[in-house]
Amino acid sequence: MVCDEGSRQPSEGDLIECLKKVLAVPDQGKVYVVIDALDECPNNSGMPTSREKVYKLVDDLVSLRLPHVRICITSRPEVDIRSFLERLTSHRVSLHDEGGQRKDIIDYLKHVVESDPKMGKWREQDRQLVIDTLAQKADGM
Repeated sequence: MVCDEGSRQPSEGDLIECLKKVLAVPDQGKVYVVIDALDECPNNSGMPTSREKVYKLVDDLVSLRLPHVRICITSRPEVDIRSFLERLTSHRVSLHDEGGQRKDIIDYLKHVVESDPKMGKWREQDRQLVIDTLAQKADGM
């Protein structure tokens, strides 16, 4: 029996197989699988890397072709992630270039900079430089 009736921890493979079986249960409503911040998954050590393991999992889930399963993945638009997702996606939404998001970031930065007692003593142009630089480096996040 898998995991010796609870006496040992399941392996990654055991957990993935369990997920596939649960998703394949017939006559259930829509199921949403959300993978948030894929770009934060390491991509630089191990064979395969942690990110490549996630890619494999997503490939496996998509290949099941379960009509009630929806997969949503959020990430910064890194090259390898974009390349991977573009071949799988049926619907893509990018918020990185949305003006409203940039405005929200700038409004938040202004509030923080203007309410900080130390920064409040800075010259206006220095405070604005901090806001502009951080908003640009935020890359939509």
